[in-house]
Amino acid sequence: MKNLILPFVVLALVLLGASLFTVREDQYAVLFRLGEIQRTDFKPGLHFKMPLVNNVIKFDRRILSLDTQPERFLTSEKKDVLVDSVVKWRIDNVKDYYTATRGDELRAQQTLGQIVKDRMRDEFNKRTLQQVVADQRDEMMANLKKASNASAAALGITVVDVRIKRIDLPEQVTDAVFQRMRSERAQVANALRSKGAEVGERERAEADRKVAVILAEAERDAQRVRGEGDAQAAEIYARAYGSDAEFYAFHRSLEAYRHSFKAQGNVLVLDPDSEFFEYFNKDQRP
Repeated sequence: MKNLILPFVVLALVLLGASLFTVREDQYAVLFRLGEIQRTDFKPGLHFKMPLVNNVIKFDRRILSLDTQPERFLTSEKKDVLVDSVVKWRIDNVKDYYTATRGDELRAQQTLGQIVKDRMRDEFNKRTLQQVVADQRDEMMANLKKASNASAAALGITVVDVRIKRIDLPEQVTDAVFQRMRSERAQVANALRSKGAEVGERERAEADRKVAVILAEAERDAQRVRGEGDAQAAEIYARAYGSDAEFYAFHRSLEAYRHSFKAQGNVLVLDPDSEFFEYFNKDQRP
């Protein structure tokens, strides 16, 4: 009897384990009977199923993210833009979700991604680049979420949010924009340089004029001072000559001798009886 009881206990435990399953709060559970959906409304906790008859597949009921590669769209101005977006979604009706996707999350994301892409293309085609980037971005996101939910309802999916992370111009367009910006900046720089050169020339001309005026005034003042000095010197010479003409002539002769024989070895070739040697030949003693 003991040898028979042990296998029965083991079999009972195996059947009990195969009959029990747990559902977490972040999960959906779908009960199948021979491949047909029987029940989807399981609460979190411990539940029973028929071994070999029923099987259970669980799905994530949390919010999931769909982050795809950037896509190219056309605005109403026929401008190409590269749009990088992210979609937040969750399973709302697990029965419809399984029926539409066979429970394959990758398949669900591919289908949802195509839905969002089509709705986004419609929204971009109705708006200019300025409206997409700034003016109507919030309105466009609200319309996109509403339109995506209408199409995704058949998948048992609810779109929680759609957000545009980044909008870029294509590389060739970006190069053209940068080239135009460089050209515009170069024009501005050239205009500033020309204006600076003009101001510089004007300042240099003004400085040269002031220098010329200052030099002219200085030369004028110097000429006046020299003239006044010469006049005073002439006056002094005249007074000296009037006081003692003979002494004045003698003094001037001495000055001439000093300058003539200033350097050692100076030689003068003159007639000894010339006027220059008047005071050399003249006896000045009383």
